[in-house]
Amino acid sequence: MDENLQTAEQLAAALRAGEVTSAELTDEAIARIERDDTAINAICVRDFDRARIAARGADDARARGEDRALLGIPVTVKESYNVAGLSTTWGIPIHRNHLPAEDAVQVSRLKAAGAVVLGKTNVPLGLQDVQTFNGIYGTTNNPWDPRRTPGGSSGGSAAALASGFGALSIGSDLAGSLRTPAHFCGIYAHKPTLGLAATRGMVPPLAPALPDAHDLAVVGPMARSARDLTLLLDVMAGPDPLTLGVAYDVTLPPARHERLRDFRVLVLDEHPLIPTGAAVRAGVKRVADVLVDAGARVERHSSSLPDLTEAALLYTQLLFSGSVAQFPVEAYEQLRTRAARLSADDRSLDAARLRGMAFSHRDWIEANGRREFHRQGWRQFFAEFDVVVCPITPTPAFPHDHHPNPMERRIDIDGVEYPYFDQLAWAGLATMPGLPATAVPAGRSPDGLPVGVQLVGPMLEDRTPLRLAELLEETMGGFQAPKKG
Repeated sequence: MDENLQTAEQLAAALRAGEVTSAELTDEAIARIERDDTAINAICVRDFDRARIAARGADDARARGEDRALLGIPVTVKESYNVAGLSTTWGIPIHRNHLPAEDAVQVSRLKAAGAVVLGKTNVPLGLQDVQTFNGIYGTTNNPWDPRRTPGGSSGGSAAALASGFGALSIGSDLAGSLRTPAHFCGIYAHKPTLGLAATRGMVPPLAPALPDAHDLAVVGPMARSARDLTLLLDVMAGPDPLTLGVAYDVTLPPARHERLRDFRVLVLDEHPLIPTGAAVRAGVKRVADVLVDAGARVERHSSSLPDLTEAALLYTQLLFSGSVAQFPVEAYEQLRTRAARLSADDRSLDAARLRGMAFSHRDWIEANGRREFHRQGWRQFFAEFDVVVCPITPTPAFPHDHHPNPMERRIDIDGVEYPYFDQLAWAGLATMPGLPATAVPAGRSPDGLPVGVQLVGPMLEDRTPLRLAELLEETMGGFQAPKKG
């Protein structure tokens, strides 16, 4: 197998056995990027000179008898993470020359684990899109079909992994930004429980790298295998050493089960606010069939499931309330005026977006209280079930759409158009209550595009959906490289 497409676990075994050096792996990864990335445009900031130095250092460390979790393994980092001496722009043109002086905490953890950072992967403007393009670095293409998006906002990382540009990557997720690119590119990703992995240094340009707690947003691992997700999550997990990390370490509980037949699974493929396309429904069915054949308890309905309509509306309000936090007062007041005109009976996602953008602090406190009721509902649900299997978005990767006003874009679901941001409803199922969710490949659409599903698990039991992902990979097969030409 092409070493550039091997898993981190396989590469680590080869390095330990002396079958290859980190310097060789790094040179091969760089050569592949230089050869293939012109068509993909995934690696927007290259750091090859320092990568080669780090690789030689990893080989020297191994020769001294050292063996760390990622020692000598080439990886990439989402552009939005601060890396000392590398551009961190979030795709915002006025910040094209911003060079942080300090690594983000997760970049520091990668390096401490021995990883070799090849460079940074492309993002959408301000990380606020389901696609990946900006005015500095241009458009990242899906390795399966360059006419289509790899997703966003961690689209560059997903495209890089599918293309063999490094064995691992780290991304972030507020609105499916880890899971959607994984689904669109046929790889694996894990959205950790909210707060499990420290986020300091994953900040917009010029913002101070403070250890503040994020609402909804997480950072997490991306890989070409489920086992690699666990490997990288173990490196990333843990509180910030400037705050709770002063006193606490993280020890995640083991997975609830070790065999497919022991899992209790609820399978969902229909959402009350947006239809699921046939290709994605087929992917969910493929996973459900594997679970049934293995003897798992698989249900399609549960009275203990929190209300999906209320959850999606609440998620949308919380998400969009944060998106306008820096708006000028005049613009905010205009939004409040528009929101006041909405009918009280309008429970569409469009209305939820507008109401969220017009939130007062009082409104946010009330919404946060309702979120706590949903979290309690999920605790009760996970006393009966172990995992929810459901879509990530309603469709496979869609064609590039660079309409300047995202609110005017549309998403085509089996020939019918819907508001562009309605596709976030499934991502919000896990994001709003802060649950862990693992994105796994689930086959191909009729036109050959990857299709993924997410495995949503109990809060702070991240190993449960991750273990189910590993078992599904063993049974169904996992990552397949895009065919060239």
